[in-house]
Amino acid sequence: MKVAIIMGSDSDLEVVKKGLNILKDFGVEFEARVLSAHRTPHLAVEYAMGLEERGFDVIIGAAGKAAHLPGVIAGVTNLPVIGLPIKSSTMDGLDSLLSIVQMPSGVPVATVAINGAENAALLAIQILSVKSPELRTKFKAYKVSMAEAVVAKDKKIQELL
Repeated sequence: MKVAIIMGSDSDLEVVKKGLNILKDFGVEFEARVLSAHRTPHLAVEYAMGLEERGFDVIIGAAGKAAHLPGVIAGVTNLPVIGLPIKSSTMDGLDSLLSIVQMPSGVPVATVAINGAENAALLAIQILSVKSPELRTKFKAYKVSMAEAVVAKDKKIQELL
């Protein structure tokens, strides 16, 4: 099981790293590339079209501003695509979010929050866990640990009050 992460720019890497760390923690194999829907459209499409054949299962497309990358990728592959809108200096990333979420009928792109790399990775893991009981078990344990952390924080606050 493999995840491809495609960034529209190397400036997206600081955000994307958070998702890469989650994939590493879960032991999910991944490949990360910088390919632009606008500056290298032929390379981006060629790369995306070959992912299924190379054994990839899910694609995360990270893009800012016009953010066409996830949609272009979704248009040329049958693999699930998760759009990760990147906050840019323009409109605090709202432009990116709207560009990714407003896909035409028949070309779905699941979309996470602006700069939501962790959720993009976790959604990819959930998709992969449909066929991987081991990954599903790890994901369940992750959710339990999140809940336990909240309970511990609540207890700490209650003790302060």
